Amino acid sequence: MAADPLTPPLTPPLTPPLAPPRRRALTDLRAKSLPREDPERLTTHLRTVHDAVAQLEARIGAAGVIATEPQFWSLVRVAALLHDAGKIAELFQRQVEPGGKPWGERHEVLSLAYVDLLAPAAGWGSEERLLIATLVAGHHRPLHAASSLGGGKPALSRLYNERTRWDEAFGHVPGPDGPRPQVPRGLHQELLAWLAGSLGTEPAPPGPNDPVLADRARLLLQDVLTAWRLPVKAHQGLLAVLAQGALTLADHAGSAHVDLQTHMPLPTDYLARLPYPPHRHQHDAGTTVGHLVLIAPTGSGKTEAGLSWAARQLATMAGMPRVVWTLPYRASLNAARRRFQHTLHPAAGEKQPDIGLLHGALARTLLTEASEDDCCSGPTKDDARKARARANAMRLFTQRLRVATPHQLLAAAIAGPTHSSVLLEQANSLFVLDELHAYDPETFGRLCAAMRLWEQLGSRIAVLSATLAPPLLTIVDESLHQPVTCHRAEPGTAPVRHRLVVDELALTDPESIARLEGWIDEGHSVLAVVNRVAAGQALFAALADHAREQHPDDPDAALLLHSRFKNKDRDEIERRLLKRHRERRSDDAPRRGGLVVATQTVEVSLQLDFDRGAVENAPIEAVAQRAGRVNRRGLHPDGVVEFRVHRTDGHRPYDQGAVEAAWSALTTLAAEGATDLSEEDIDRLLALAYDTEWGHKWAERAREARDGFTAEFLTFADPFHDRTEYAKSLGERFDTVEVLLEEDTEEYRRLAVGKKADPLLAAGLLIPLGYGQLKTYSHAFDRSLGVHLVKGEYDPVLGLRPPAETETIL
Repeated sequence: MAADPLTPPLTPPLTPPLAPPRRRALTDLRAKSLPREDPERLTTHLRTVHDAVAQLEARIGAAGVIATEPQFWSLVRVAALLHDAGKIAELFQRQVEPGGKPWGERHEVLSLAYVDLLAPAAGWGSEERLLIATLVAGHHRPLHAASSLGGGKPALSRLYNERTRWDEAFGHVPGPDGPRPQVPRGLHQELLAWLAGSLGTEPAPPGPNDPVLADRARLLLQDVLTAWRLPVKAHQGLLAVLAQGALTLADHAGSAHVDLQTHMPLPTDYLARLPYPPHRHQHDAGTTVGHLVLIAPTGSGKTEAGLSWAARQLATMAGMPRVVWTLPYRASLNAARRRFQHTLHPAAGEKQPDIGLLHGALARTLLTEASEDDCCSGPTKDDARKARARANAMRLFTQRLRVATPHQLLAAAIAGPTHSSVLLEQANSLFVLDELHAYDPETFGRLCAAMRLWEQLGSRIAVLSATLAPPLLTIVDESLHQPVTCHRAEPGTAPVRHRLVVDELALTDPESIARLEGWIDEGHSVLAVVNRVAAGQALFAALADHAREQHPDDPDAALLLHSRFKNKDRDEIERRLLKRHRERRSDDAPRRGGLVVATQTVEVSLQLDFDRGAVENAPIEAVAQRAGRVNRRGLHPDGVVEFRVHRTDGHRPYDQGAVEAAWSALTTLAAEGATDLSEEDIDRLLALAYDTEWGHKWAERAREARDGFTAEFLTFADPFHDRTEYAKSLGERFDTVEVLLEEDTEEYRRLAVGKKADPLLAAGLLIPLGYGQLKTYSHAFDRSLGVHLVKGEYDPVLGLRPPAETETIL
């Protein structure tokens, strides 16, 4: 068996003799244990993966750096035919039979023996042989462990080394009459002939001194591990990782029997199909070839401009480029996907376009959609199975247009079998980075590093924002080698919509609350945005009854939205919110009434529209985005409406310097008398905020993050070392952890565990929390359910609150 060098050797146990190997033919060899009634055969799987590589080649072609290696795709196809050859082993075949016991060895290591056998006949040079062997060996496990980190699957260098008993692992099977060959001679010859025929060659005749299969695997694995133990040239490492990604993705797609879609929901003449004459900035975006930065106000058709840009690129790029639309928050991703489903074009015979979606709660989102389509009954285990299967297909990048979080893209830089397929999918793509201003400087810098890599992979980038400060624009431009075209919406594209009032009083001050009540009494729809969940809960409690008294028959007269609701409750609140406060139309009533209190959850992609707005001071981009939810399109009959920014005592959850810089900019503009905010005034606010000590440090931190991320992850000098822990820490920075209230444990167990149960059916009970907030809620991890349990007070209207402090009796 394989030995771990970190564990002292043990006296080998007496292995009971196994039953004699079955007499097998090549057509009997299984690649999988499923489907149970007719498992997929090995040769079928190898051919399927080979064909999936051809689909990838048609889609990506010789994009970017791949063009420097003419044999890239042919070598990946060879690896596809050989990657699972080691499944010929008798003990692997017994493993995939019903009730089979795990073999305990890695089939891909034995596959190396067939790479070695076929190399002379196929005429591969030493570099070609090494790359094919690397892809075959590394398509499930990293080759080497990280120097100081662990946590992932054991690397091959730890499993197989000088302590490995190679003959015991791959040479023989113990039997009642003595050891028998792990690979019977006749079966071996059949597979070898099939592989050689598929490669268009003849196997070399065996020689009297040829090494046995176990020795061939051992020697070639040593070559592979040695080749990638020390750093290599960046160009060589990047090509190898991309090839690994191609094989891994083809293997997963082939195993799932998922074909990569060729239909593009975005037509190349999208700009000409707009149902109105395009704005100047939309026309400019739609005629730009190459990288783009577009700065346009909220409500001016920025999304349509981005789609017009992408459509123009499609007509000028080879292969079948993908469009990847990124947004910072899960809710905004879901909203963008729904929008594309309603406005873009389905494939022939389909009712709506198939838009991919990538984020941490993907399967739950798809299950919720299915439940909304079937309003007569709740979701079933079969619905959950279908949602999970669809989510898995989306993770195989089958769709040519998808929306994703930056975490999904940055994780690809970690490389290794887990992420290399994501990296490959970033070649020959079109990235639309929407709301780029919403990230902290470290994330922004890492994204700029990723842009530089995407460019190297033959992809193009568009940055869209209503609020892109000058330093951010400069950093984007300097991060890319090819020219970046910058277009701005013309002055007057959006009407003047807001009358800015800077208020020294807190939003929770009695005088401020009285003003909000007055707006409600006048029949206005009112948006109040605070920075922290607890403040939102307190402000809502103070105002909700007053709003309900004005609209006693309206169950949505007062709504609270923040991040700490159970998933099912937040989905319902967002649905009601979008229906109750949709964008104003020209024929709407002048007063729509109602109250919404929210945190920054309303800032991005929720197309809401209110008559009046009062918000807590925040980073200047956040203030501008909050303003974009008030009189969104300038159609309010009052014309310019009041938008009030209140000073805050603290700065959390934001950087203190960002909050202070925003307040300085707002008060400067107010002192100059510029209270009716035009887009030029927004630009001036951004310039004022960033032309401060904080702004200069922000740019410095962003550049440091960009260059550090490039040096640590994007040089690909150690492309096959395990970086699982890095991926985990990156995920914790971007993602939330979903927790379960202790009081919901039994209901969760009922929905998640059992014959008719599925964890997806229980996911509506989970509440997202930032990793740093777990301590507040006295969490414990339940291993049987796989979730964090927390204590707290929960209300479907107010959401989660910390547990009440226990009173101490002296």
